Amino acid sequence: MQERIFLAGATGAIGTALIPLLRAAGYEVYGSTRHADRAARLETAGVHPVVVDVFDAEALAVALMRIRPASIMHQLTDLATLHDPARAAETARRNARIRETGTRNLVHAASQAGAVGMVAQSINWIYAPDAPRPCDETAPLDLNATGDRRVSVLGAAALERQVLQAPGLRGTVLRYGRLYGPGTGVKARPVSNGLHVNEAARAALAALRYTGGGVFNIAEDEVEVSCARAHAMLGWRPAGAAPAG
Repeated sequence: MQERIFLAGATGAIGTALIPLLRAAGYEVYGSTRHADRAARLETAGVHPVVVDVFDAEALAVALMRIRPASIMHQLTDLATLHDPARAAETARRNARIRETGTRNLVHAASQAGAVGMVAQSINWIYAPDAPRPCDETAPLDLNATGDRRVSVLGAAALERQVLQAPGLRGTVLRYGRLYGPGTGVKARPVSNGLHVNEAARAALAALRYTGGGVFNIAEDEVEVSCARAHAMLGWRPAGAAPAG
């Protein structure tokens, strides 16, 4: 019997890149979307579509109880207004809400449905500015930030806390670098701390297979963050990187 996976945010940039990897690895994938008109696209990709809003806690719980997934892939974001500078504050608030309230609902539904693992995406530019670079996963977060950055940092911290502390769930958090590539709205790799969306998906698959849980930095260079833990424990390295010696 195929292992059943619930992919929350299946039509997002990372979710789209992750689907073929999960299918090729032999997983049975149920993918969520808030938009009914995207269900056919998921079916074409070999995914069982689940039209549900993560903010509808009751509907989400019912859906997961029906599916009974072994693991949850949490790739939910709300970045529709990301590239409009005039709406930066709105973007921060919307994304923080999905990371805090959406994650709470997803964790609760996953626990009720008997899931044993969750892999969730976070971000790695939330470390305190005075922490020595490159930061490893033990570096302090910028919890004293102000303005829109504070909203983003606290939203990511809430997501991480809920995933890692959920009773009965093996929580894994991937602190991604700055995404670029198809579906992200960013074509060129950032000068530092960049992460192609396909590499993010590869890291998510590696994390799904890993049985230890925990927090991992994921980036293509190590100027801002150290990815040594992901290299050693997940076996993840960016495509084309030299193998560990």
